[in-house]
Amino acid sequence: MSDFNKFKLNKDILEYIKLCGFNEPSKIQEKVIPKALLGKDIIGLSATGSGKTHSYLLPILNMIDKDNDNVQAVITAPTRELALQIYNMANLITKIDDSYRIKLFIGGKDKQKDINQLSKEQPHIAIGTPGRIKDLFLNEAVLRLDKAKILVIDEADMTLEYGFLDEIDAFAGRMSENLQMLSFSATMPDQLKPFIKKYMHHPLTIKVEDDEKFSPNIKHILVPCYHHSYAETIINMIDGMQPYICLIFANTREDVALIAGELRKNHINVTELHGGLTSRQRKQAMKLIEGSQARFVVATDLAARGIDIGEISHVISCGFPQELEFYIHRAGRASRAGMNGICYALYKKEDDSSIRSLKRQGIAFKHQRYRKNAWQELKPYGAKKTKDNSEISIEISKLNTKKKTKVKPGYKKRREKEIAKIKQKKKREFIKQKIKEEKKAMYKERARKEREEGYKD
Repeated sequence: MSDFNKFKLNKDILEYIKLCGFNEPSKIQEKVIPKALLGKDIIGLSATGSGKTHSYLLPILNMIDKDNDNVQAVITAPTRELALQIYNMANLITKIDDSYRIKLFIGGKDKQKDINQLSKEQPHIAIGTPGRIKDLFLNEAVLRLDKAKILVIDEADMTLEYGFLDEIDAFAGRMSENLQMLSFSATMPDQLKPFIKKYMHHPLTIKVEDDEKFSPNIKHILVPCYHHSYAETIINMIDGMQPYICLIFANTREDVALIAGELRKNHINVTELHGGLTSRQRKQAMKLIEGSQARFVVATDLAARGIDIGEISHVISCGFPQELEFYIHRAGRASRAGMNGICYALYKKEDDSSIRSLKRQGIAFKHQRYRKNAWQELKPYGAKKTKDNSEISIEISKLNTKKKTKVKPGYKKRREKEIAKIKQKKKREFIKQKIKEEKKAMYKERARKEREEGYKD
């Protein structure tokens, strides 16, 4: 707690920190909190799990005037799940003092109920998705943001990706002239910069490098899919894993649904998380995740962003994302708070350039497959294969590389028999050759002895 005392936070916030179970500030908190308390505009760049949510929550809660009935701070998140998670974190302060008013505004909730409550009382902090906040402020005119002095855009790059910046732009311009804006995300896309420039005044960019990037706590293992699908490969290797929680990443929501469906067919308890779920499905998924009841979670990069998913021991990356930096974020989810973790990177032929690029960046991949109830070491990825030019290999390769034509049923079995015959034939030839060589050697030895005896006579 002494490490948080240096920020000169008020008594309520110090009690809140104790309630959260924090002992010392994270790197992003160390850098952001003192600057945010001074009212500076901040661009915070750090990975999920680095503690950035509390890097803005603590100064905001500290600056709230409980006697002021106006909305004083607005926090936006691109997904309902993330908004709910931020709300749950912030609302914990009401256990210290219930005069703090914090409200959640997201789609899927009873809008009329929100309207009725807002007509009676405004919250100190409004947390929600951009669309619902804009609707209640501009369309319904019940959420009063005109006097709010702080705006936080959490997961700003994801907000841009989902197309919600226009919604924020619509109400940010009508907030206080002396608006303090804080933007947090893992990356800073160029498309985000014009928005930042429009609303921020000499912002401080605080970047915390991902400690997990080349962390020795993460073991990176390349697993070939061969001719199998991602789901088939996962099902095959599950017996070789003993995860507390395994987070499985796929590049599209369609892939997530497909992989989750195949796992369920094989009686594997799995939860999926992507933008294509209905409101009810998303609530059920988050309930399972928050209750640590989901042992396997299949998600897209964006859906998993910012969501706190228990103690993840294993990550499976189904292929590689277009932006390879996201692979680093995927793997990093398996190594939080110094824990050891494993990231299995399932790959196909088309992933070669991605793998080589990551290797150049310093990722030390092991190359393994799970077969016959054990993990087997494979040749280092990219190692050149030596050609086998023996006659038997040439004959077998001819059988395996015949032009594709229509074949009768049982073709594979017949081909296997032909290969077995070739091997047997070569084996017999080898034995005959050995016998022939031995006989020749024997005759030579006999002739030598006879010559020696002749000389003696």
